[in-house]
Amino acid sequence: MPDIHHETAFFTGHVQGVGFRYTALQVAKEFDVAGFVTNLPDGRVHMEVEGKPEDVEAFIAAVNERMHGHVRKVDRHAGMRTPQFSGFSIR
Repeated sequence: MPDIHHETAFFTGHVQGVGFRYTALQVAKEFDVAGFVTNLPDGRVHMEVEGKPEDVEAFIAAVNERMHGHVRKVDRHAGMRTPQFSGFSIR
């Protein structure tokens, strides 16, 4: 299986307890992406996403836009790897 674009994103701000993970799950349905979103003990939200680079970019931008006012910072790390996800889920 060929490698696929993958990004790890960490969202900082008031991102827990505001429906962030549910919003990400709903937005994921609009894009051809797979992965997961989860809360971290330090208050950040961790997201793993894979798909075509343009789909991953548009998805993360859409989540950021819908959660505008809650997200202070997004740390993103991109690379290529074999696909590891089927669908998008909340963990």
